[in-house]
Amino acid sequence: MDLLPRRIVCLTEETTEWLYLLGQQDRIVGISGYTVRPPEARRDKPRVSAFLSAKIDRILALEPDCVFGFSDLQADIASALIRAGVQVTVFNQRSVDQIFAMLFQVAAMVGQAERGQALLTGYRQRLDDMAARTRVWPRRPRVYFEEWDEPAISGIRWVSELLAIAGGDDCFPELAQQAMGKDRIIADPMQIVARAPDIVMGSWCGKKFRPDKVAARPGWSEVPAVREGELHEIKSAAILQPGPAALIDGVEQMHRLCMQWVQRHA
Repeated sequence: MDLLPRRIVCLTEETTEWLYLLGQQDRIVGISGYTVRPPEARRDKPRVSAFLSAKIDRILALEPDCVFGFSDLQADIASALIRAGVQVTVFNQRSVDQIFAMLFQVAAMVGQAERGQALLTGYRQRLDDMAARTRVWPRRPRVYFEEWDEPAISGIRWVSELLAIAGGDDCFPELAQQAMGKDRIIADPMQIVARAPDIVMGSWCGKKFRPDKVAARPGWSEVPAVREGELHEIKSAAILQPGPAALIDGVEQMHRLCMQWVQRHA
């Protein structure tokens, strides 16, 4: 008898992408409407949720034997499904190590612990190699990672940790330790100016990053990143999903931007 979950609904993108990477996509019967990775998931799977809301009746009609969610922000969705008798697993990964742990747990839950571990070992080795290369750089850029613009919200912990691996120094490392976005709000934008970022990386939670809008902020004209045109978007799907995308594509994009800055300032 197969005791593994056969019908899984993923309320966020990272578990969907991971199950595809594990070759277990046939187990997925429903996904988040925000899913863009992998593209075939959006094409092939029913979209049954946003991030803060979900079509509970539609999820129940899919008869899932497991639902994967993320964070306290999906607590109401999880509660409604649990009351309806559905098994729900809500992960709350906020750091790089916690992302690795979550991915291994999901792999084990679908009988792919060995394959999952092999993939994760490869991801970890690439991160370790990148960290070793950037550790010896003569200069590292100061980076302000902006997760939202109005109000300004700085990057969450896994972003800050991956940025350090990629070769940048987070301008607001103390805020990165705060799990909630409301606790990472920078009320006075001049605090950002005072920290003089060399690079601004923007990932506005699915909204297009506007370098021109950032450059036009009052008092920002002498910020090194503005003066040198170092205002760059990293798509939220690549870095704000705490799963494979951040460990593979997000960190690589940050590394490329930091490395280009270092080469220009050698």
